[in-house]
Amino acid sequence: MSILIKGGTVVGPTGPYAADVLVDGETIAAVFAPGRGPDGPEVIDATGKYVIPGAIDAHTHMQMPFGGTEASDTFDTGTRAAAIGGTTTIVDFAIQRYGEVVQDGLAAWHAKTAGECHIDYGFHMILGGVDDDSLKAMDQLVATEGITSFKLFMAYPGVFYSDDGQILRAMQKARENGAMIMMHAENGPAIDVLIKQALERGETDPIYHGRTRPQELEAEATSRAIWLASVAADCPLYIVHLSASKALEQVKAARDLGRNVFAETCPQYLYLTLEDQLGAPGFEGAKWVCSTPLRSKHESHRADLWQGLRTNDLSVVSTDHCPFCMKDQKEMGLGDFSKIPNGIGSVEHRVDLLYQGVVDKKLSLARWVETIATTPARMFGLYPRKGIVAPGSDADIVLYDPAGRTRISVETHHMNMDYSAWEGWEIDGRVDTVLSRGEVIVSGGDYRGRKGRGKYVPRALSDYLL
Repeated sequence: MSILIKGGTVVGPTGPYAADVLVDGETIAAVFAPGRGPDGPEVIDATGKYVIPGAIDAHTHMQMPFGGTEASDTFDTGTRAAAIGGTTTIVDFAIQRYGEVVQDGLAAWHAKTAGECHIDYGFHMILGGVDDDSLKAMDQLVATEGITSFKLFMAYPGVFYSDDGQILRAMQKARENGAMIMMHAENGPAIDVLIKQALERGETDPIYHGRTRPQELEAEATSRAIWLASVAADCPLYIVHLSASKALEQVKAARDLGRNVFAETCPQYLYLTLEDQLGAPGFEGAKWVCSTPLRSKHESHRADLWQGLRTNDLSVVSTDHCPFCMKDQKEMGLGDFSKIPNGIGSVEHRVDLLYQGVVDKKLSLARWVETIATTPARMFGLYPRKGIVAPGSDADIVLYDPAGRTRISVETHHMNMDYSAWEGWEIDGRVDTVLSRGEVIVSGGDYRGRKGRGKYVPRALSDYLL
């Protein structure tokens, strides 16, 4: 079926312009000057609205086992919520635990997603153990499975932690096969010392989750990862969920030298703080326990991160969506902050929260679209199929109403959580209509999609690598 999206303002990485967009089946057939489109197709009136590419959340954790429980959003509930919020593709993380076969971990995630997703999806691969077999598996996944990015952890000793030698070997392999290494950059062994000392002092409240993960240990690990990548012949390196000024300084310095170093941040680090959220009375702060942690409002972290987005020292905004309910999940850490499952749920709200940055004059319209859609597509081998409104691309399209208003609440969100990390927030804008591969799945804010329609999307190598 053909659809003509008429009268809107298309926003791409080069900025906004008036145009009509013709959708034919699952793809965009043409982009016309206003009023030049053909007669006959079904018309969607986009007057007064921005027409943007469907957003891509390149960092989610649906149904992820963690800390004795599992992320509360399934691929059904999580991708439905994403779609309602204007995200039409996610890249989730399949997991190989230590001692497991990499391909078995990938197969487990394919089984979780089969028949469940409302939108398209891809996978990164977490390597929980770097050895000869997993290094061979990296080649196979790049060559035949469309998985071109691998995540390692410098944190969580005994769970996902890789030492420097393992990291170097994985980076050398990635440099050979063109893959991207994604890094959780925190000095895990040092953090464990600080956690033990805090608990021995009786410091058990959620705020100590942040205080035992100081920004210096994020900066140190970020710097170490960058230098290890340098030893590995400038292996492509992508720092996930960067939260703090000193870590950003390390990324900026590497990029100023022309290195293959990239980073993302997340909405929580742009808006929320250690004192106001993690330091909420009683156990309430558990709602905002995530790693890396929220940072102090008395330092310049938030302003520096917004600036990093404007200068492209931060390339992408993802969510690190890994939600847990308070009841029976976050409550596992009552009396011991180290047992609170780490994660915040934001997959439904990222497009809106970043649009508020446009309203507040912290981002341009073009940069908004770049950080939520175009750059994730290019960074992770989905472009030009995804991430842009252009002929031949998938018809993943969002009509965004700048005159609308979005109020965020547990009473109205669609994520499988018993609270909202953004309770009471109001955004000067609203997702109105969402098309996924040419099918209208959200209309006037009402959901019309269905589970099982989302497809696995194999990914190519990154567009950004030197």
